Amino acid sequence: MKISNAREKFRLILIVGASLLVIGINSQAQDSTKQTNATEPPPKPKPVKNTFGSQWIIENQTVMVPVKGTLELDFQHRFGVVGNGYQDFWGLFSPSFDIRIGASYSPVKNLDLGIGITKTGLLWDGSAKYAIIQQTNGVYPVSVTFFGDAAINTFKDAALYDGSPVMHNSDRWTFFSSLIIARKITDRLSVQITPSLSHQNAVGGYYTKNDTSGSTIYKSMYHDHFAIAVCARYKFSTYSSIIFDYDQPITKHPDFNPNPNLSLGIEITTSGHCFQMFVTNYSLLNPQNNNLWNRNSPFSYTDKSTGTSVSGGQWVIGFNLTKLWNY
Repeated sequence: MKISNAREKFRLILIVGASLLVIGINSQAQDSTKQTNATEPPPKPKPVKNTFGSQWIIENQTVMVPVKGTLELDFQHRFGVVGNGYQDFWGLFSPSFDIRIGASYSPVKNLDLGIGITKTGLLWDGSAKYAIIQQTNGVYPVSVTFFGDAAINTFKDAALYDGSPVMHNSDRWTFFSSLIIARKITDRLSVQITPSLSHQNAVGGYYTKNDTSGSTIYKSMYHDHFAIAVCARYKFSTYSSIIFDYDQPITKHPDFNPNPNLSLGIEITTSGHCFQMFVTNYSLLNPQNNNLWNRNSPFSYTDKSTGTSVSGGQWVIGFNLTKLWNY
């Protein structure tokens, strides 16, 4: 598969996700018209429940916010890249694995506050999530939730993405904000689109000469990075679902451009647990770090150490496990 063709196909996913939301909104408008023409007054509408099975859908937050008084514990694991095959048992025994342990609590209605620590960089993160509107038949065709995250790398010898050392404590900080728009189209199918902005306080780079003019230019990244994600869940049984996640970078940087992410997996839910297992290209377990610095490609890529083209992409096996308590 050629890189250009593959990327074009997966970018169509963004259009498909938007189309599904539009179709769902249009069908709800037709239902509302039918209710208006009914002789009996319709019952008071209630928000749609269980759009997704968890606050997570692989690498992204979902539109869901737990009910007031809910405590959630998250355990997330990403193994190494599967490309080494049997030598590290397809990444399962790779020393490059990553783990995040987190917890969140909903002190008031529609608000969830979280904290977590990730192995890579000893990264501490704090987050806030607020449900702005909830899908309600005849009132709101979609659910909209804001999610924000701030993270600090506390590793002693922390470095920037280009390998240069961190000079100031403020350079250790990164930030993420997103607006999650989702619709439960049927009892089985839910989709969401998430535009996001990631910010890094410090950027590294290098000087090089322009190939045509010969002038010296600086290759680096911008501080801000825009991206968009499309996620979906399809329930094929009472407790089991197929889950999908695609993340597309939008900002074009002078250099160090991140790769998109493609994820596919299975989800098993109960009243208090959710388990997701999947293959993915993201491995950094933090939304802004994944969006800014993902080096794993879901398409064919060039091995920089050898200069040869490698087909099949760079994949990571991962899982998310969440446990809920309600007080």
